[in-house]
Amino acid sequence: MLLTVSGPPGSGKSTTAAALAEAFDLEHVSGGDIFRELAAERDMTPVEFNELAEEDDQIDRDLDRRLRTVAVERDDVLLESRLAGWLAGDHADLRIWLDAPLDVRCERIVDREEKPLDQVIEETRRRESSEAKRYREYYNIHIDDLSIYDLVYNTARWSPEGMLGMLTTAVDSYDPDTDEGKISVEGVDYDF
Repeated sequence: MLLTVSGPPGSGKSTTAAALAEAFDLEHVSGGDIFRELAAERDMTPVEFNELAEEDDQIDRDLDRRLRTVAVERDDVLLESRLAGWLAGDHADLRIWLDAPLDVRCERIVDREEKPLDQVIEETRRRESSEAKRYREYYNIHIDDLSIYDLVYNTARWSPEGMLGMLTTAVDSYDPDTDEGKISVEGVDYDF
């Protein structure tokens, strides 16, 4: 089984993905973890590497190529990243998108990173705008198009335990033999 969990910063995707992977005994492959590995390979901190990524498109492409390879070549994996659903494409059994209102997501980031709220709001807006532009330019992915996702949840409405309960029910209920067809992922340029 290949599950993907995607969403913007602060949406709860990492927390949810880790719990969901554990619930189904799946390997949890995180885009954030791979990003940190790529940084270490270049002897850089994640912050330094992120700054470099703004200038060097090959960094995003290296990360995305690794995620796509995992999706295509491995099984029993939960793939987590902003683009996981798009990168896994039709290889995914279920694609999940998690989100929450901007103010909720920013408060979560403030708690995690201990930065001032106004700074987090500005950084989050800039980051999301920059990422959306890069995804369109690199791969013809429109990140705001949620039509490829099987499940879309506002994580601000439920507790982490409630989210996990709903998602485990959905995954448990999925039967590939009665699946009448997932939305195909089309038009993506997987040129890394």
